[in-house]
Amino acid sequence: MNALQKEISACRLCADRFRATHTAHEPRPVVWFQRGARLLIAGQAPGARVHASGRPFTDPSGDRLRDWLGVDEATFYDRNRVAIVPMAFCFPGYNARNADLPPPPICGQTWHDRVMHDLGDMPLTVLVGGHAHKYHLGTRTAVTDTVRGWRDHAPRVFPLPHPSWRNTAWLKKNPWFEAELLPVLRARVQEVLND
Repeated sequence: MNALQKEISACRLCADRFRATHTAHEPRPVVWFQRGARLLIAGQAPGARVHASGRPFTDPSGDRLRDWLGVDEATFYDRNRVAIVPMAFCFPGYNARNADLPPPPICGQTWHDRVMHDLGDMPLTVLVGGHAHKYHLGTRTAVTDTVRGWRDHAPRVFPLPHPSWRNTAWLKKNPWFEAELLPVLRARVQEVLND
């Protein structure tokens, strides 16, 4: 680990905030990036399973995302090739209704610009979910509109919906995503990772 990765791993900025959530958990930053990676996956925040495993996307969302990208687990978890940088490095917790809490803004404000600088120029960035869209694209539009406008950002950036099972209805309602966007994304991922 370099100095920045160690700093993030030791971060406890949100300890009081997390103890006050319905899950009352401790911070556990999931740090999965290093300079030289070719593909940046910019996500939202780890979920409960990722909090437990310490590896990003070790859940059904990760299975769906790897399918969308057309990569296997070995490639996905190869830090020399893929950097995974969420808007919050820790699981934000659940509220009393067991709904995911949003990424705490202080995490992104504290770390994100430094991480992006450390990573340097990325040939391909995949933005997973609205929080990543807002930071990386500066957009305030709805996720559907941002994803529908993917051609405006390709081939260097691809905005995606979150791969959560909660978005299965969205995928059925928007068949153009799988028919038009995913084949181009998969081809671009292979081009970048095999360059």
